[in-house]
Order: sequence, then C-alpha cells, then structure tokens
Amino acid sequence: MSKPATSCTNYIKFSWFLLIQILLSPISGETASTLTVKNIIALLELDQDQIAALDRGKIIAFEVKESSPKELAGGLAVYLPSPPAKLVAFFKKGDMATIDPDVSVFGEISPKSGKEAFKGFVFTPQQHDEVQNLLNTEPGDQFNLSSEEIHGFAALREQLTNSNKESSVSEVSQHYQHNLWNRWNAYRNKGLAGIAPYAREGAETNPAEELRSAAANSQLLALFSPALQQAWLNYPSQLPKGAEERFFWLNRKVNDRPTAILSHRILLSSDASSVIITRQFFVGHSYNSSHLIVGCLPYRDGAIVFYTHRTYTDQVTGLGNNLKRSIGREQMKKQMVKNLKGLRSAVKRL
Repeated sequence: MSKPATSCTNYIKFSWFLLIQILLSPISGETASTLTVKNIIALLELDQDQIAALDRGKIIAFEVKESSPKELAGGLAVYLPSPPAKLVAFFKKGDMATIDPDVSVFGEISPKSGKEAFKGFVFTPQQHDEVQNLLNTEPGDQFNLSSEEIHGFAALREQLTNSNKESSVSEVSQHYQHNLWNRWNAYRNKGLAGIAPYAREGAETNPAEELRSAAANSQLLALFSPALQQAWLNYPSQLPKGAEERFFWLNRKVNDRPTAILSHRILLSSDASSVIITRQFFVGHSYNSSHLIVGCLPYRDGAIVFYTHRTYTDQVTGLGNNLKRSIGREQMKKQMVKNLKGLRSAVKRL
C-alpha cells in the first residue's frame, strides 16, 4: 500500500476513534457510567465511511427503530464547523419553524396565554372549501378532531346557515382558535394525559400514546439526559435544572392544506452537550403527532449534530402499508435534510 493511502486510512481510523472518545466522555454524572462503545455503535450504527463523510461536512443517515405500524422514523447527523454555543443561540432566539419554508406563520405561547395568543391562526377567503369541510366534518381522517370538537363544528354550522363566505371564514377561524387554546391548556396542565384522542370511523387515534412511545423509545434522548427523558414522559413534572421550555403554534402547509400545529420544545444545554426535544402534540390533519430530537456534541473545531424524527400517521396502515411506509420515510427524510441544511445555514450566519 502506498504512503498516501496509508495516511488516509489512519486518518479515518483516528476520526472514528476520536468520535467514540467524544461520545464516551461524561455528559452528566448519571450517564457516564452507562455508556459503552457497544451501545454507542449500536445506537448510531455508523461505520468508517460515514465518519469520513461527516468529516467532509456531508449529511449522513442512520436508522431509527420503529415501534408501531403508524410510525415513520429516521435519523441524520452532520458536522458543523461552528461551536455548539451557536446552535444553542439559534434555538434560544427562535425555532425550526423560522427555517421551514412551509410554515406561513407561527407564534409563541406564553405560560399564562388566553385565546388571544392564537389569533394569528386564521383561514383565508381562498381557503373557504377547507372551512366548509370543517363545518361538515365527521369522524374520519380528513381532520384530526375529537368527538367533542366535531360536535362543536356541527353546532357552529347551524348558527352560520345564512352567513356569507366572509363571515363563515371569520367565525370558523375564531372557533378553531378556541379549540387550539383548549388543547394547549389541557396539555399544559396535564401533559400527555390531557391530549384528547382523534375521532375516526372505527377506533379512536390516541396521539398521547404515540408520543409516550416516542419518548420512551428514544435512545438518543436517554443518552443525552435520562433525567430529561423521565421529565418529558411525566410532564408537567419538574424539569432538570437549566432546562428551558417554550410553546409554539404553527400554520404549516401540509398536502397543500393549511395545518394548525401545537408544539412543545425543551432546550437543555451544558458545556459538554446540548439537546433540543420537540413534540407536536396536536396536528390539524394528515399526520397525528411527531417527536424530534436535536443533540449536539463538541467535535474538532465545531460540533456534530444528531437529529432524529418520529412521525405517526394512520395513512400508512392498511392495504399496501409497506409501500406507503417506504414512500413516507423517503418524504420525511427529504424534509429532515431540508431542515438540517436550513439549520446549518442559520447557525453559520450567527
């Protein structure tokens, strides 16, 4: 073997060794004793080629085990030539929503918010068909609504029998804002237990069970902070010291339709690592819920970011479910890559 080839091989081996040492360095007193080379490799399933790609600034993918027929899961990692503090600064200032081109508008929800916090979520006159469909909705997968919410829209429909288009759009927007506040308030006070299930033609869909499963099965979260994982599962229990939580509502285009989303995010950072966890505990349609984690560790002159995403949807079950899930994973991966590229650019500008 020639000298240049030997140098390249040694460099890759060194990079692999260095990453393992970084991942095995103490993240907190309670996790250091449980970390081993075996479980880190098993968790990330990275090989030497992937490590070399990370060193070149490439985005690499790793598998995230799914635990439900409704679940689509995936993971990405990338090296950023920026210190972890910049990633933390980005999330202290904003959210992934700021770099998502499909989000038309979003707002932050303060702990003592009333319905006025959601006044920015409105349907437009051009979305009158969506409004009419809401007024006529029934249990099914066109919308994610509880039985009580469906009855509420039915009652509103009776009140708007002789209303014009403009009035209908305004009244439905206000009614939806009230639903969003009710859902946020119930979650804020009861956590996962406060999430009302979605009414379907058959059995109800329970996003609380999905999000509980996502948190419990998140090996990446357990790696970064077991204490945060337990607090996340048992929210609104006390969060670990230094954890910062925020709530957001989004209006995001999904399948060319306006989609209300309620999001809860927690940031926990230290000199050794940072982790950002987010759950979308209400989604207006198309998918049921989602759970994402962005973990950051110092590496070389910058940081390595690990990003996992779990999305739950009833639309990948039934006939042709394997094909549906394959297509769904690919679509999710494309969105994740887009998000990670946007995050890299945003952090670079700081």
